Amino acid sequence: MLLSAGQFFAVIAGELLLLFVGISFLVGLLHAYVPEERIRRTLAGQGEGTATVLGGFFGALTPFCSCSTIPILVGLLNAGIPFAACMAFLLASPLLNPVILSLLAALIGPVPTAVYAVITFCAAILLAILLSRFGFEKYVREVTIEGMKAPSTCDCAGGGFRERHAPRFRSALHFAISLFRQVLPYLLLGAGIGAFIYGFVPANLIISVAGPENPLAIPAAAAIGVPMYIRAETIIPISAVLLQKGMGVGAVMALIIGGAGASIPEITLLSAIFERRLVAAFVATVLGIAVIAGCAFGILLPA
Repeated sequence: MLLSAGQFFAVIAGELLLLFVGISFLVGLLHAYVPEERIRRTLAGQGEGTATVLGGFFGALTPFCSCSTIPILVGLLNAGIPFAACMAFLLASPLLNPVILSLLAALIGPVPTAVYAVITFCAAILLAILLSRFGFEKYVREVTIEGMKAPSTCDCAGGGFRERHAPRFRSALHFAISLFRQVLPYLLLGAGIGAFIYGFVPANLIISVAGPENPLAIPAAAAIGVPMYIRAETIIPISAVLLQKGMGVGAVMALIIGGAGASIPEITLLSAIFERRLVAAFVATVLGIAVIAGCAFGILLPA
């Protein structure tokens, strides 16, 4: 069992680390060419419906760290972007980041990942619109963040290819290295926990507690995910093992969304810009997305 767990850890950790560095570099390039100011200008010129869809789309392109997402959210709110678009950005950002989607695709396959992306995106848009319709915009505090700037890019229009693009490539490389250093412990932790479950936890135990036959497994997994304070980079490799051990795919997805969508640090940061009623509505919205996605997975991909 120890040898099996060790082999699993070596394989899964190596695959995830290589994939993470490559995708992080591509995300860094994306941010270098699509700065925050351009996102604000694009959203400001749209109606509420279009702006909400674009807000979710741009949220999926941002770093999944809440320390980056929250300042950008404040900038969008202060720029007068429709509230529904801001909430779609906030909901989609931690759940649809390209790095997270790539990790999911590597571990559970492209088809389940595509289903996850579609369900999560649609649920984020719909629930953001509902929050706006019920008037939760009035619970946003007046907050400004001094010195908040768009990501640095090369502003020169002239010059050769090297002068125009080399700074962006360096910025993307710096982004990937910095993100790698931050996330490395969490990836290794997730791979280690997954390896332990893979080698030592009986499959029958997992099936009895969170198998597809348990009707309470999905809402319970969604509710457990929030207070767990576990990053998506950690829970994804663990989830891959739980699936192999027989845990229902709906419960696994609910656990991922609950943990990644409303972590305790993010809720703490949101308390500075949202009143309690809106913070509670945000947490309930994330739990709703987790349950909806979990039930949809249980129906569409029961195996």
